[in-house]
Amino acid sequence: QAQLVESGGGLVQAGGSLRLSCAASGRSFTPLAMAWFRQAPGKEREPVASISWYGSNTYYADSVKGRFTLSRDFDKNMVHLQMNSTNPDDAAIYTCATSLTIVSASTISRDYTYWGQGIQVTVSS
Repeated sequence: QAQLVESGGGLVQAGGSLRLSCAASGRSFTPLAMAWFRQAPGKEREPVASISWYGSNTYYADSVKGRFTLSRDFDKNMVHLQMNSTNPDDAAIYTCATSLTIVSASTISRDYTYWGQGIQVTVSS
């Protein structure tokens, strides 16, 4: 079983940057895909970015393309979501998820079995 721990959330001024991190651990853990989802108050959870652990398959929501970058740290079994040029619409609870079976950068929640606790991102204007 995988365990995910998010970090790096908090308050950021609009236009500023923030980096979210997700650490994965478990017995003989090897993720095949990792993703960030977010949910703002009153809205449905939506995929933000996803990446296959191996290869180069990536996905970015249209609303974050050019502003957010997802990267992998193979040595630490971590993914980082670099959030640049933030705006108030980015304010949400961000949750990391991982799949042990999907090899593509899936955006479907049901494809992800393990989820982190979620971390708050607040953008002030």
